Amino acid sequence: MSAMPQDEIARLPVEQRLRLVEDIWESIRANPDELPMTEAQRAELDRRLAAHAADPEAAEDLDSVLARIRNRK
Repeated sequence: MSAMPQDEIARLPVEQRLRLVEDIWESIRANPDELPMTEAQRAELDRRLAAHAADPEAAEDLDSVLARIRNRK
């Protein structure tokens, strides 16, 4: 795969550059197992999963979190 030179990307209209970014992000999102994870990130994820397993009632559902965020003033 040949990379597009940065100066060539910079000459694209903003809309095309945004579309390119979106396309790249979607290609990454389609394969989450390929994302590198540091040992610190893996340890934090394991810690959070263990905390949730130990007390699942402590978690808030997405709707509650979004409502709280939207109601901030």
